Amino acid sequence: MLAGSAACGTVENLSAGQKLDNAFTKLGDARSLSFELDLDADAATLKALDAESSEPGEEMPDEVAELLSDARISFSVHSKKPIDKSDEKDFTAMAVKFSGPDGDLLEYRMVGVHLYVRVDAEALGQMAGSPMPPADELPAEAGAFKKLLAGEWLKLSMKELEETRDEMSGARGPGGEPAAEPSLDARTQKKLTKALRQVFAEQVDFTTSGGSDGTEHVKATAPFRTLITELFDEIRPLQKDLPGAPELPTAKEFKDAPNKKVTADFTLKNGELTEVSVDLSKLAEKAKVKKLALVLRIGKGEKATAPAGATEVRIDEIMSGLLGGMRPVGEEGFGGGEF
Repeated sequence: MLAGSAACGTVENLSAGQKLDNAFTKLGDARSLSFELDLDADAATLKALDAESSEPGEEMPDEVAELLSDARISFSVHSKKPIDKSDEKDFTAMAVKFSGPDGDLLEYRMVGVHLYVRVDAEALGQMAGSPMPPADELPAEAGAFKKLLAGEWLKLSMKELEETRDEMSGARGPGGEPAAEPSLDARTQKKLTKALRQVFAEQVDFTTSGGSDGTEHVKATAPFRTLITELFDEIRPLQKDLPGAPELPTAKEFKDAPNKKVTADFTLKNGELTEVSVDLSKLAEKAKVKKLALVLRIGKGEKATAPAGATEVRIDEIMSGLLGGMRPVGEEGFGGGEF
């Protein structure tokens, strides 16, 4: 895609665009991938940025700033086919993990026809400002919900989860059969790709630098407000053809966004994309920012495996436990009355 976007630019733009295009093609050809996303910023920087837009008394708590500064989201996937040709049925394993400074907060794995989940409910509750009841204070009838709060692995049926999702979203057709899910047709994909290429060709400047060990950096720089405004202006005419797309923001909604130039640094190793770092520090208006970047690391995914000792439960067991656990213990929740 980016090779086409650079076609109207300089020779350097064309070369950089081709290199990125080839790197993304390799990602699509892979059958397993892993991604790790983190925010490269310290807690003080995040609090300073938050203070610019927060009302007095609503500033970001220190605990949340510390968590976000060290948070990481990891994702890995395996498929029977190349990733860009895979449908949902082709994925054989998948894993997602959200980690903080003190360990994993949330993790789930899809292996075969089952989903495995575990959470650090205490840490998540503190972060959200809504502490959950300690697992050891819940009675035995709390069942699956008690195990969830205790940080144990739970095993759920993917089929049951899909049926529950369809029922809740009303995505069932006549006779209770699942309604056909909307998809992005090939014609719309080509229109969308052409629109994005045009924006990149007009708004993005590319530079390249390399080393002797096969590592190369391709940097793409563009003014932030101009880029996002142009992107949505080009996508908006296609909105009716994008399945499930929400109402897109207008240029008016971006008028207060900073228009300083933002740079994305793509790291290539022997032609393969290994990291993307987007420098956001220049978007700060008054806050003193030392370092603020989104970093995405890319590699070959390890195949997720079923954790040992997982307890098989039904989704309604968790939901009933969740609703009961939300009420104060000893009143209408666990330990008193029905749930």
